This record gives sequence, structure tokens and C-alpha cells, in this order.
Amino acid sequence: MPGLIHPDDLRAVKERVRIDEVVAEQVTLRPGGVGSFKGLCPFHDERTPSFTVRPAVGRWHCFGCGEGGDVIEFVQRIDGTTFAEAVERLAERAGVALRRVDDDGRPARRAGGAGAGGQRQRLLEAHRVAEAFYAEQLEQPGPAETARRFLAERGFSREAAARFGVGFAPAGGEALLRHLRGAGFTEEELSASGLAGQGQRGLYDRFRGRLVWPIRDVSGHTVAFGARRLFDDDRIEAKYLNSPETPVYKKSQALYGLDLAKRDIARTKQVVVVEGYTDVMACHLAGVTTAVATCGTAFGEEHARIVQRMLGDAQGAAEVVFTFDGDAAGQKAALRAFELDQRFTSQTYVAVEPSGQDPCDLRLSAGDAAVAALVAGRVPLFEFAIRSTISRYDLGSDPGRLAALDAAAPIVASIRDSGLRQRYAVNLDRWTGFLDERFVLDRVRRHAGGPAGGPAGQGGAGAPAGRERAGGRGGGAATAAAPPAAPLNDAVAQLERWVLACVLQAPWVAGEEFTELAGDAFGLPAHRAVHDAVTAAGGPLEAPEGPAWVEAVLGYADGPVAALVQELAVTDLPVRDEEELERWGRSLVATMAGQAATRAVAEVKRRLWSIDANAQPEEYRDASAELFRLEAARRAWQERVQGL
Repeated sequence: MPGLIHPDDLRAVKERVRIDEVVAEQVTLRPGGVGSFKGLCPFHDERTPSFTVRPAVGRWHCFGCGEGGDVIEFVQRIDGTTFAEAVERLAERAGVALRRVDDDGRPARRAGGAGAGGQRQRLLEAHRVAEAFYAEQLEQPGPAETARRFLAERGFSREAAARFGVGFAPAGGEALLRHLRGAGFTEEELSASGLAGQGQRGLYDRFRGRLVWPIRDVSGHTVAFGARRLFDDDRIEAKYLNSPETPVYKKSQALYGLDLAKRDIARTKQVVVVEGYTDVMACHLAGVTTAVATCGTAFGEEHARIVQRMLGDAQGAAEVVFTFDGDAAGQKAALRAFELDQRFTSQTYVAVEPSGQDPCDLRLSAGDAAVAALVAGRVPLFEFAIRSTISRYDLGSDPGRLAALDAAAPIVASIRDSGLRQRYAVNLDRWTGFLDERFVLDRVRRHAGGPAGGPAGQGGAGAPAGRERAGGRGGGAATAAAPPAAPLNDAVAQLERWVLACVLQAPWVAGEEFTELAGDAFGLPAHRAVHDAVTAAGGPLEAPEGPAWVEAVLGYADGPVAALVQELAVTDLPVRDEEELERWGRSLVATMAGQAATRAVAEVKRRLWSIDANAQPEEYRDASAELFRLEAARRAWQERVQGL
């Protein structure tokens, strides 16, 4: 959809959506300090809750991993969506009709027409009704018994079927259509949804006599179905039949199970890509809860982008693990995935069960532990690609070994990390049986574009700039330097933090006192920078209500300063209730102002002592007047503190 989101609509979304309600759908929240909630961070493993949500300021922050943001950023992180997608989902939740404007503020023309948003909602509702219908049919007597037996024979209980929304499509040609028409859906909507096909005599149920799986988007909306053949008299020979592409479903952008896996993907920084619906079920039931699968299409560039978005910027600390059957088709799929490796900043691996069993069969024959062990035994994708390539050649002859070397050398040359590239070149020499490292290394260098005889992996196309990485998980990913934390054992620094936290969370408490504070009242440079951002945003006396205040301050902060604002905006204050907050906040600012005045008095006294009153009478008189003014200010602040 073209154009920018209208600022008023963006503001309305943030005001109408309660951040604690959105977060609570993914994180178990419990009351924290006054006005805050705490839970276990969904973005990293932890045992002690350090994830804090403060609805009044519309922000969340994890004091463990440092992640934080507003409600839109939470949806982006948890669902792996773009900013626009997150806003659209929250707008749908809040009942806000989004308008688009061009850069110059003029209304932008919509792609898809004025009714595009309404059509999407109707199609999503049709799929929701269809999913409930199919699930109900799975429990009926008759043909559905075959569907239940299929599930049971593969180790899936009725509870497991319900967990994944599995259902049964009746064999008749109009059972679902009659149900949807009865629910008020039009012929146009039924056709556009993909739930119905168009025949010579009109619409008919697309899925008939099949076991069906709902395919959901990352938010949990059902957007399509996959259906498995059960009966020999099914006129469609294909084992699996999937929904066609529709306004709400694009195969290249859909991953089955992503709605269930997204939270653990974000937390563990691992995605396991399997080949089918039952494999996803088997993995999740076996404890591998980061498993997803493509929907009737090969894993492609769009899927890679979605996966990378879900993993975030963890880079070398994140993993993408592909599981494939051990047959030729599985090896071909693995090599195709290897071609996409450049799309990832994560480590890529492959896990293949030696006997060729997929995760579903493996769970059935050897149990849950075997599925977990399959993933744990992953090997780097490029190693699998190299071995698979040379296995196609006769390594018992010199021509066969040379052909294998020339086929595998480009793969080795494409490895990003120069150290690993040399290591796998040495391994390639051993695997092909040449036992001549120099010869093999020179062959790899030629494919990498480097000079023969030079150091392995120096320069050339095989070493793309900017993305060398280690082969194992947690290999020291580069991360942006975090702002240095204030020394919390320093009473003055802690006082400054409390003052800033108070003015960000409750600007009405001590706005007048804070406005009288000069920037140099803050001893730490980071705290002075936050003070300056607060002042630039208009100061607490002009602070708007709700989340808009912290957002305004963030508009004048960037980098480490913004991170500190984010942290202070959600940190728990040491008060028991709102009444105590007001007394505490005013006393806090007055105390800090008094301390700043005391430091200023001491500085002027030192200057005064160094002045010769006889030789510099005017300078001495000015310093004395300044000292008198500062002493009066210091006493005034002390009286304020005593009066609170």
C-alpha cells in the first residue's frame, strides 16, 4: 500500500491500544512496581523476570537483554513484521481506519481500492468460520473416522489435532459452501477466499474428503488450508492440495507453524525448517518448538527474508536448521537452500536422519528424544552441500576425483569466513582422496578469484566483505555498544537517575522544580544528555498526557541516549502509591537542586578566595554578589526539602 501512514492515525493507534494487553498475549505479566508489570522476556532465555511494561508511558523494556520500545516495536519484534504491517494489525485491533499520505502530506491513492481493508477482514472471517467447521467435522462419525485413524497412526492424539486446528473436509461438494452461505458470506467472497473452486455448474468446495490443516499468518489469522488425500476414489491424485493464492495468502510468504513458533524463535534465535505439516506437528510435540514448514512450495527468497526478520539482528548467534529427507530429492532441496545462504546473516545448518526418516516418522519409531537429537546433530549446511556434491562422483579414479573437486570447489570458495574456507578446502582434499593440499587449495583459490599459490581465502569473490563469521552457534556476533551504565553504588548518580525516571514517567509531579534545574546540575554526561532531550521536548510543564510524552523526548535523543531514556521510562520507582510518588518526586528534585546549589557555592567560594580584593575590586564584588545569590538559592532548596 503506497504512501506514509497519516500521523494522526498513527497517534490514534498508539493511544487506543493498551500495550499491556498486547504484550500479555505473548508474555505472562504480573504486577511489578507502581503502574508496571513484569514477566519473562520473550526475546532471550531467563529465569528471573526482567521484562517490564509500563502502560502509562506506553513502553516496554527488558533489563536483561536491553531490548525495548513501544507497542508497535513489540509487534514488530514478536511477529517479525515490518513497521507498516505492525501498525496495520494494531489499527485493525483498535478500529482505526488508516489513511495514507505522500511525503508532501497529500492523500495517497490506495492500491486495491477503498474496500481492500474491508475485503481482507471478510476473507479472514470466512477462513475462521471454515476452520471451526472443519474441526467440528473431524469429530463426526462416518468418513471422518479415516481421518482420525490417519492421525492416530502417526502418533497424533485428538488433543494434538485440536492444538494445531486440524480438521476434516466432508466429501460432498457443497457442505462448507452451505455453511458459509448460512453465515452470510456472498458468492464473490466465497470465490475470492479460495475456499471454493469454480466449475461448470458453479462453485464447489475446494477441499473434499481430505484431512485439512489451517495455514495461519504470523498473527494467528487463518489465511489458507493444506489438505491431505485420504481416499482412493479422490479424483485429485495429488497427495497434498493447497489453497490458491488470494488477497490474504501468498505461498512465497507463508510458513506453516510460524504463529506457534514465533515466540520461541525470538527467544532461542533458532528456526528449524521441515518439509510438511505433520513434521511441524511432530517437532513441536517433541519439544522442538521453533519448527516451521513451507506450504506447497520450495523454500525461497521471501521465506528467507521472513526467517531473518524473525531472528532479528543476532547474526552469528542465530541458527537456521533445515531438515530434509535423506533421498536424492532431499539432497537437491538442501543444495537449493545452500544457494539462499547469502540471504542469511545467521548460521545455516542441515539435519538429516541417517535412515532417511522425516521428523514425523522418526517420532513415531523412536520417540520425542530422537527428534530433538536429530536437530541437535545438525551439521553446517555448506559441509552437507560439499559432501552431497562429491558423493555423485567416482572417487576411485583420478578423473572422478578431479570432477568431484571441480564441482565442490565453488562451494568451498563461497564460504564467507576465510578460516573456515581454508579448513574446508583441506577437508575437501581429504574427502576426495587427493592427499595433496596445495593442489586442492589452488583449485579452490581459482574459483574464489584469488591468485594461485597465495594464502588461502585472501580476497576474491569467495570472501564477500563485511560478513565473515564463525561456524558454531554463539560465535561472537558484533553488537552495538551499549551505553555505559550509571554507577549505581554512587549516591549522586542514583539520585540523578531517579530524577530523570520520575520526570519521564510522571512529569506532573515535579515539573516546576525540574524546570529550574540547569543541565550542569547533572554530573554524568549521559544524564545531562537526557536532561537536554527532556528540555528540548518542551519540558515537563508542557508534557502531553500518556505515551506521547516519552515519545516526544525520544524525538530529541538517539543512540545510547535514546536507550537510556527507554530504560528510565519503565524502571520501577521506589514508591508504594501515587500519593507517595508525588511527595517523593518533589523531594527528590529539590534535593538534587540543593546539591547542585551547594556545589556551585563551593566553586564560587574557591574563586573568591583566589581574588585579591584590593587589586581586583570589581571582580571581587561580582563574585561576592554571586555567592550571596547562590547561598540564598541553596537555603531555599533546603527549606523546600524540609517542607515536603
